[in-house]
Amino acid sequence: MTSPRPTITAFKASPDRGQGLARDMRVRWALEEVGQPYDVRLVTFPEMKAPAHRALHPFGQIPTYEEGDLVLFESGGIVFHIADTHAGLLPDEPKARARAITWMFSALSTVEQSIVELQFVMFAERDKSWHGERQAMVHDRIRARLGELSDRLGDADWLDGDFSAADLMMASVLLRVRGVGLLGEYPNLAAYVARAEARPAYKRAFAAQLEVFHASQAQGA
Repeated sequence: MTSPRPTITAFKASPDRGQGLARDMRVRWALEEVGQPYDVRLVTFPEMKAPAHRALHPFGQIPTYEEGDLVLFESGGIVFHIADTHAGLLPDEPKARARAITWMFSALSTVEQSIVELQFVMFAERDKSWHGERQAMVHDRIRARLGELSDRLGDADWLDGDFSAADLMMASVLLRVRGVGLLGEYPNLAAYVARAEARPAYKRAFAAQLEVFHASQAQGA
């Protein structure tokens, strides 16, 4: 018996302006990696806060994931479910699998935490008198994490053996600092992200998300 075709939600008019940074990209990428077709339901910002969407995502955000009577939210949880139920994104060997899952959590908590803080500083606090000082402090915190990650990665292609969901999540997180120049300070991390972007599954996911942005621009959304 085949599983029902999953449906994910994504921004109808993404604030990332087609850069592939919105978190539905992680889910699209994972689905592409495992060869699972999927449908997308686009939502506006008001629709995200409406009761129908909050029934799927209590915090009124994207993405959500629906597969029959299974409803999930949070990109990390969704990607883990995809990796856990399809071959190709997590190692079969138990210890290697556990390490990959650990790296997934690390990407979302240890590494992404300061990156999200930076985005808040850049857009929500830019008119504050102390904006420059606070931004510099957050930059330093991000550099500390990137330096530690760079040391651990060294000259390896991926975090722990072959490409896995751990690399999918980590590369997705690191892409969020490339635009502010921090990623370029660590050549091995920049090369790591470039390898991830070169994967055919990533390219298909990026093209699908970019198509939505172009359509919204054409409609004047």
